[in-house]
Amino acid sequence: MEFLDREEESKRLKAELSRKGASFVVVYGRRRLGKSTLLKRVLKENDIYFMADRSEESAQRRFLAMAIAVRYEGFDSVAYPDWESLFRAFNYRCAKGSTLCLDEFPYLVKSCEMLPSTLQKLLDEKSLNFNLVICGSSQQMMFDVALDEKSPLYGRAHEILRLKPIPVSYLPSALKITAKEAVSEYAVWGGVPRYWELRERYRNFKSALRELALSPMGVLHDEPVHILRDDMRDLVQASTLLGIIGNGANRISEIAARAEKNAATLSAPLKRLVTMQLVDREIPFGENPKNSKHGIYHLSDPFINFYYRFISPYRSLLELGRIDYVEEIVQQHFPEFEGFCWERLCRQAVSGQVVGGEMFNVASRWWGNVGKSERIEIDVVAESMDKKTLLVGECKWTNGENAGRLLAHLNEQVQKLPFVHKYKKIVPVLFLKERPRDKTDGIVFLPEDVLKII
Repeated sequence: MEFLDREEESKRLKAELSRKGASFVVVYGRRRLGKSTLLKRVLKENDIYFMADRSEESAQRRFLAMAIAVRYEGFDSVAYPDWESLFRAFNYRCAKGSTLCLDEFPYLVKSCEMLPSTLQKLLDEKSLNFNLVICGSSQQMMFDVALDEKSPLYGRAHEILRLKPIPVSYLPSALKITAKEAVSEYAVWGGVPRYWELRERYRNFKSALRELALSPMGVLHDEPVHILRDDMRDLVQASTLLGIIGNGANRISEIAARAEKNAATLSAPLKRLVTMQLVDREIPFGENPKNSKHGIYHLSDPFINFYYRFISPYRSLLELGRIDYVEEIVQQHFPEFEGFCWERLCRQAVSGQVVGGEMFNVASRWWGNVGKSERIEIDVVAESMDKKTLLVGECKWTNGENAGRLLAHLNEQVQKLPFVHKYKKIVPVLFLKERPRDKTDGIVFLPEDVLKII
């Protein structure tokens, strides 16, 4: 599969590494997002790229010296007693403006906690002849060693890149599939390029899902465990919370009840999962995130969501070879699972876009009680930038919908919203899996429309 997206990241890295004077760059993000591939594409032929591992400190220095010796003959003929001596030797030998990239930097810090202080000293001297790039998949450790205000390296980076998943709009061309199929596949693979690359090797979605994820021998069968191991000190607690949320407990009271914990004790671990972008905290449209008491939690990563919904609860059956049985469970509940992904993509698509002649702010959902007992939910709600217009949307991931009936129901529900009187204009929108059975003058977004603007 060809290298996808990352044009902006590549542009920023190349620009920073070509400036006069030494640059210090931090690149981080979760596993499998293509950080290493991006760096290798940006680095020039004579730059040094080093992938750290879990070896002891002295071994790591020896391995780095060997990597440098490929470009600078004899560099590894010396045994460097510490990191400072190695970096100073490289600074003396290297071509001015070259780059040293230390990938999986957290492994180096685990073997030598003083390494960030050593780099701080070298950076503060402002006498380096080379650019320094550090990269890592452990988001928490990268934050601790480079971005936390208590870190020796805090405030010294000239460029900080946090890689995010690739947008779904790239998926149809990557896998040669339709926009509708892309929504289904994105519900599992998300925007992780490595997952797309693995999926491409199979003839269809079903066989890829079976062989990569459901099979105990599949490459991705234990993937979430590896992701959590990168960032979580308490792997058991994190996995437990993700499993509870993935199986439908979304309010903190429900999560606490299933975990048999006091709700107050879960605030910190849930906040950590949100920071790591593994969990989203969602609040109803119009409420303040800081003081809203109606927040609910969802798994933000599609594959982790799939894992805790369809793999983790059935691991024993899968180990016994009952893959066919679990496949039937997936098939039975997958439309609902797809629908959840479709809603998210629809909200993402209209955020910051012009719809019905108006530019809208970030979209969210609204749910709550109206009247004495009626509870309603609006899938997509967004306010125009001038705060005069309200966009409201209904998302359906089913076939053969009647647009007229859906619009009538949506307009009826909207009139019950407690804040609807604030707006001069309402823009109702339908987000449908396929064209409706009837003709309509209303605004309808199909998968190809959503992917085009996302």
